[in-house]
Amino acid sequence: MLALLLMVSAVAHAQDPRAPLVDRLTEVHNLTPEQAAAVSKILGGSNLMGDGLPGITVHVMTTAQCTERRKAAGAVDRDPTFEAICKRPYMAPLYDPASQKPTDATACIDQYEFPDIPCDYPWVWVKAAEAAQLCSAMGKRLCDAHEWEGGCEGRLTAPDYRFDLARGQSESPAVRAMRSAHNAVHGKAKTHAYGGADYRSGVCAAASFKSERCDGGDPKRCGSNTYPTGAFPDCVSPLGVYDQHGNAAEHMNLPLAPDQMSSQGSQKLGVTEMKGSWFIFDTYKAHEDWCRWRAPYWHGTPVMSSHSHANYHLGFRCCADVPQ
Repeated sequence: MLALLLMVSAVAHAQDPRAPLVDRLTEVHNLTPEQAAAVSKILGGSNLMGDGLPGITVHVMTTAQCTERRKAAGAVDRDPTFEAICKRPYMAPLYDPASQKPTDATACIDQYEFPDIPCDYPWVWVKAAEAAQLCSAMGKRLCDAHEWEGGCEGRLTAPDYRFDLARGQSESPAVRAMRSAHNAVHGKAKTHAYGGADYRSGVCAAASFKSERCDGGDPKRCGSNTYPTGAFPDCVSPLGVYDQHGNAAEHMNLPLAPDQMSSQGSQKLGVTEMKGSWFIFDTYKAHEDWCRWRAPYWHGTPVMSSHSHANYHLGFRCCADVPQ
């Protein structure tokens, strides 16, 4: 087993200078050789995916500075209660504290943006399809939108997708109808992961900057100038999920029908949903950013489309069912 793992690593290093990213995943998340090979293959299929393009990206905080900030704040990296429930490192149980205990959770969500390792930089330039494939390669799945929202607000509620409004419509009209109905209900009680209805500057990883001459999506001009994940210990939800405001925006699955819900075991999946905000929001608030806000159908495609969107500030995180 060890010999096979070393062989996979050696081949990956020879093929792609980003192979240390896979090594880090393998070490922290205890990937099998087969899982590591699958992640390497997905990473190798993109010229952009990773934690920032060399020569363009300017990270505004080092990983060492992140570690010191977390230590000074008393942040807990590995919660033994969470691991006992989720059976994986760096995942948080999804439940409703008003009526449930953590042990009642049937699903967990990554505490940090992928690669789900505190003080590592988030992976960006990831298409929605690649995000779903990477989650699957690690034995997880792309979260449904309501799971991400529940992790942010601090209570997982029942899915409220208005499938009735989507029925019989093509993607864009269906998303518009469902989004309008959802936001009308939840906009009456906006909240953020750190609490309160109002956006608060300085709390989350949102004081970075766009690269000079960045026009919105040119990889030659736009650096992924992110922070290490978890570098802002107060930017955490009541359920223990970090960076759902700021740092990287995140791909999620928006089902348009019941058989597209990853939380119900579907492999089909729905359309792309961008969740959260990104690393310049303290100076340029481009859109709403409260936990249950659902975005317009920006760059919309089915999740598994080969043409699904990627960008310099767009990453993802995964969910997983609790092992029975």
